[in-house]
Amino acid sequence: MSVTTTVPASRNTLEILRYVASRPGPVGAAALARDLGIPRSTTYQLLAELERADFVTHYPEDRTYGLGVASFEIGSAYLRHEPLERLSRPVLRRLVDETGHTAHLGILQGNETLYLLKEQPAHPLTLITDIGVRLPAHLTATGRSMLTHVSPAQMRALFPDRDSFAHRTERGPSSLRELRSLLRQQQTKGWSYEDGEVTPGYASVAACAFDHGSRPMAAISITFADDISLAKRNRLGAAVVAAAEAVTMRISGRRPT
Repeated sequence: MSVTTTVPASRNTLEILRYVASRPGPVGAAALARDLGIPRSTTYQLLAELERADFVTHYPEDRTYGLGVASFEIGSAYLRHEPLERLSRPVLRRLVDETGHTAHLGILQGNETLYLLKEQPAHPLTLITDIGVRLPAHLTATGRSMLTHVSPAQMRALFPDRDSFAHRTERGPSSLRELRSLLRQQQTKGWSYEDGEVTPGYASVAACAFDHGSRPMAAISITFADDISLAKRNRLGAAVVAAAEAVTMRISGRRPT
């Protein structure tokens, strides 16, 4: 097969992946063909190849397609490396300078929070959170801020039973129902928080940054001693929201509408 005949197929394949990635949920092949201007027969052929390579997942009951595990792995590899960290580090540094508290950047890895960056003030607290550390997402403010924007089906997959709900202290949700209720309560504030659920005596607030498809990409948090006033907690919450919005802009993302 010549280069001239393979280039259009490669371009169409990339367009299909980009389209599926930009949708809030699985899409049908007919919609793909119509919106991208690709013949239906070609669309089905390319989807079949993408499915065999695990770049898309076929949902036969709905006759739709969503991103597959291979796409997720590539996206996760991107997040783990320089672009997100390089673009976020100045934002975290400003946040630390403005608040005087330790700031983190984290992402979701399954049902865990993985910390990618940590910036500290001149006199930092001693914290368990560090670069490369993983903690249960349902306990961390960082994880909760991202879980707030995860679909119900994804939540069920991440937390299939009570064994999914590990605890570090006596605090924290023990079931999916409790977690969903907690996330709804925190969503009204505009940011997420945890209070003594990771480490007794410490609390955190966090806000989510979004990718170009308005999906949760990462979250920024700050951690502090839990004896501060409610007014100051609210100011810190507003600060992480502003920082997360700055990261969203720097990665060319969009907040959900």
